[in-house]
Amino acid sequence: MGRHRRLRTLVVDGTAWHWTVRQRVLPAYEDCRLSLSFFTEGYRSGTGRRLTLVFAPGDRRIVSNDYFEAGAVIRLPGHEYLNLHAPGTARRLLDAAAPALERHPAVRDVGLDGWPYFDRVVDGRPAAGAQASPASASR
Repeated sequence: MGRHRRLRTLVVDGTAWHWTVRQRVLPAYEDCRLSLSFFTEGYRSGTGRRLTLVFAPGDRRIVSNDYFEAGAVIRLPGHEYLNLHAPGTARRLLDAAAPALERHPAVRDVGLDGWPYFDRVVDGRPAAGAQASPASASR
């Protein structure tokens, strides 16, 4: 389980985005959350920014807790699945949600419902106002 808490890095258009997945498991399933957070260099010193996608269980929406794979989010009825720990998934979600940072340039911490971005990634729809970016490296 500890290996899932590590800090990872994606490099997108020359910007290093550190990312991590956090899971909040509570006795009532409807209160459980999975969060995928991205932040830039300098965030802790006050110069960077953080983007957090929060996935909560809901109608036809499942988040993993202790019963199946950590980091999994699933949409029913088609059982579409993403693992938030996978670098490719993190990159696609960052690409889909990054325009939200441009809409809120003065806000350091941008928190969003992750499900609309899940839908964009799984359904192959581009983010509103997004343009294709060159390939990036992950480490």
